[in-house]
Amino acid sequence: MKRSTFLLLLAVALSACRAQPDAGGEEAAGEDEHVELFTTPAAKMAAATSNFGYNLFRAMASRDAGANVFLAPISVSAALTQLSMGGSEQAQRQLFRALRYHSLQDPQLHNTLKDLLVSVRTPGKGLSTAARIYMARRRVKQDFLSLVEQQYGVRPKVLQGGNKDVKEINDWVARETSGKVQRLLEKPLPSNSGVNLVSAAYFKGKWVTRFGQSGAMENFQVDGGAPVRVPMMQQDNYPVKIGVDSDLSCTIAQIPMQDGVSMFVFLPDDVTSNTTLLEESLTAEFVQDLSMTLHPAQVSLSLPDLKLSYSTDLLPLLGDLGLSEWLANTDLGKISNQRLKLSSVKHKVVMETAPEGNKYPGAASVTHLSYRVDRPFLYLIRDEGSGAVLFIGRVVNPKDLTI
Repeated sequence: MKRSTFLLLLAVALSACRAQPDAGGEEAAGEDEHVELFTTPAAKMAAATSNFGYNLFRAMASRDAGANVFLAPISVSAALTQLSMGGSEQAQRQLFRALRYHSLQDPQLHNTLKDLLVSVRTPGKGLSTAARIYMARRRVKQDFLSLVEQQYGVRPKVLQGGNKDVKEINDWVARETSGKVQRLLEKPLPSNSGVNLVSAAYFKGKWVTRFGQSGAMENFQVDGGAPVRVPMMQQDNYPVKIGVDSDLSCTIAQIPMQDGVSMFVFLPDDVTSNTTLLEESLTAEFVQDLSMTLHPAQVSLSLPDLKLSYSTDLLPLLGDLGLSEWLANTDLGKISNQRLKLSSVKHKVVMETAPEGNKYPGAASVTHLSYRVDRPFLYLIRDEGSGAVLFIGRVVNPKDLTI
C-alpha cells in the first residue's frame, strides 16, 4: 500500500521540530499506478534482506517494548542463508520464505547475496560484518563445510567445548570487524548445543556534510520520565531531504553519508516510546518511495552523538517470522546424519557517529528550518545504490547507550 507523504516547502518553519505542512502545500498523489521498484536480481535481493530485517526488527521491538533496540539485518540474513545450505528442500523453502527469498526466482541466489555482501562492505561505506555457523561435535559432512566456504568464504566450525569456544568465536568476530565488535560471547555455549549461528556488525559511516558543533550536553526528552542530558551534534544550514507523514504523525529526514549511504530518521511528533505504528510501516518499498519523494531543504540539524553496543539471542524470535514448524524439525541432513537443532542465533552490533564530514555547509538559505532529534526516534542506515538496509535502530533513551 502506497503511503501518503506531505513534502515540506522551504517556506515552512519547523518549530521545535514539530513540522507542519504549508497551508498551500499539496498532498502527494494518492493511489498511483503500480510501478515495479526492484527489477534486477541485486535490487530484489537487497529488498528481500531489508524486508526480512524489518520483520525481525518488529519482533525485537515488540519483545523489548520501550527499550533501545538495534539490528544489522544483512549479517543475520547471511548466517541463516549459510545454514539453509544444510537443510532439506522443504526446510530450505521454509527458511527462504522467512528470509523473503521465496519470490526472487533467482537461480543464482547465493551468488547474488555474496555480491551484495561484497558491495555493502566496501571500505568507504563504514560497514563490517561477520556471519558464521558453529556446530557441536558431530560427524559433520565435509561437503557441507566446503560448499559454504566456497560460496561465502567462511568455513563452519566444530565447537571444542568450554572457554576455548568463547575465545575462538570472540577472536574471529573481532578480526572480521577490525577489532570493533568485542566479546560477542560472555560465557561458553551449552555443551549439548547443536547448531549455533553468530552474526555481528560494526558501522561508522562518514557524513557528507560535517557538523560544526559536537559533544554539547543537551536535554533529550524521555517518555514518562525526566529529560536526560546527552551529547548532541549540531549544524545550521545542513542539507537534508525532509517530509512530514501525517498518517504516521512523524517527520522524516534523510541525511546523506559518504559513498552512497543515507541515514533516515523517523521522529514522532510527540514524546513517546511507543513507535509501533512507525515500525509497522517499514518496508523496502516504503523506504524506496521516501528516497524519491522527500524534499531537499537546509535545516538547523541537532542529532544525538550515538555510540552504542547491543547484543541479543534472536532464536526466540524466529517463530514470529513463521519458522515455528522449521524450528521443531530443522532437518539439517546435509550437515550431519545425526539430528541437529538450532540452539542459538547470537547477534551483536556496534555503531558510532562522529561530526566529521568532507564538506562544510553552504551559505544560509532564505528559509530556516529546524530538525531537532531530542526525543525517542527510529532510524535506518541504507545503502542507496542497492537499497539494502544496513542498520535499524530504535532510540528511546540515548543515556543508556554504551560501547
